[in-house]
Amino acid sequence: MNQRLVYDSDAPLAKPQRAGKAKPASPGPSVNVPRDGVVRLLRDRKNRGGKTVTLVAGVIASPEVLSELATALKRLCGTGGTLRGEVIELHGDVRERIKPELERRGYTVKIAGG
Repeated sequence: MNQRLVYDSDAPLAKPQRAGKAKPASPGPSVNVPRDGVVRLLRDRKNRGGKTVTLVAGVIASPEVLSELATALKRLCGTGGTLRGEVIELHGDVRERIKPELERRGYTVKIAGG
């Protein structure tokens, strides 16, 4: 009868990580927009594995207000997202959906990019 090893209690549970292989955490997207009071809605797919995100850049506000705005926009679109630095990232191309909400809140909004 041929016996196979099914379980080995001496085997490590996870592969050891090699030093220097981990990607450094990015501080946020490198969005270079002028600080002229116009909120720009950008569509981006770079470094995201082909997935589209909407970037809300140019909002001049405190971190607390930005966090509240990000939460409200995510809830409005029913999608995920995050706040990285001064840029709000929302999953998917939701520029047309969030433009009226930002204008209702008193921001001047411009859809930028393709």
